[in-house]
Amino acid sequence: MSRATEKIKEEFLKVLPPTLFFFVILHIVVLIRSLMVRESGIALPTTASVLVSSLILGKSVLIADMLPFINRFPDKPLIWNVGWKTLMYAIVALVLHYLEQLYDYWKEASGFAAANHELLTHISWPRFWAIQILLVTLIFNYCVVAELSRALGKNTLKRIFFGPLPAPPELPKRA
Repeated sequence: MSRATEKIKEEFLKVLPPTLFFFVILHIVVLIRSLMVRESGIALPTTASVLVSSLILGKSVLIADMLPFINRFPDKPLIWNVGWKTLMYAIVALVLHYLEQLYDYWKEASGFAAANHELLTHISWPRFWAIQILLVTLIFNYCVVAELSRALGKNTLKRIFFGPLPAPPELPKRA
């Protein structure tokens, strides 16, 4: 295997877990939003847009994890990093959630300020905060699992969740 292929495989395997996680949770959020606005005629994201969002979020998490201030408390109990990362990711989620809502108004408004004004006067704040609470809860769960994986090691975490990993098959002996 060439060096470039190995690097691509390594990057793909790093981005896969957060991307799959966000793909599932964003579908949960879309489902809950659709149940909340079922008869209002509001358009909801499609699976394709959820996939793109989850790819962006998955890669964003990996980039954020490389920043020196994200893993701020490596020598303290795990709850410190879990809480800190949840706060950081929740702030990003809040901004993205607000911008997503703003985009819908911006399509019809004359400019950014007008769209923002329309959003602030017409948004359903209880629905907005309900989705935000759901996102923060799911982000917290992601951070807990990620920190456990970092502390215990991925193979140990897999064994805890799925049982012992099967032994690799033996290669045939050459004569």
